[in-house]
Amino acid sequence: MDDFLASVEQQAYRIAFMALSDHDEALDVVQDVMISLVTKYSDRPESEWRTLFFSILHNRMTDSHRKNTRRRKLFGWFDRTDDSDEIETMERVEGDAGLQPGQSLQDSETMTSIEKAVRGLPLRQQEAFMLRMVEGFDTNETAKIMGCSAGSVKTHLSRALSALKEVLDAYYESF
Repeated sequence: MDDFLASVEQQAYRIAFMALSDHDEALDVVQDVMISLVTKYSDRPESEWRTLFFSILHNRMTDSHRKNTRRRKLFGWFDRTDDSDEIETMERVEGDAGLQPGQSLQDSETMTSIEKAVRGLPLRQQEAFMLRMVEGFDTNETAKIMGCSAGSVKTHLSRALSALKEVLDAYYESF
């Protein structure tokens, strides 16, 4: 179980961070999912762990969104700061030491643009995009994780890709 959790930790954090846009909350959600998997499902066959893990992650992120929505409705008027310009980016993949500074900056700006565009998608489209395109789940696994039909996954993914293409097209015309 330890090896499995170590293998999905970064993937889960990336998905949670994209969906929640908060480092601490993403870490809390991932930790909660890991604890839940170990305490409730460790007796299940190892072949089921991955799908179970990401299903639990999906549910925890949905719960967190609901909690945050309620909190904003109740206490949003207290929040007078706008940190939308200070979007925290995901940790970068190590090993870019061979890149020139200009290329590293361009790659960083590209990643920031992609992250911002993905965060702008509705939650279901974010999940479909992250699970299918980033994490590599097939349509049926993604449907099981998201708790919907394979057709819904295809629809969410298609809409996500169309929206991302529209948002990122203007950015990449300069290349």
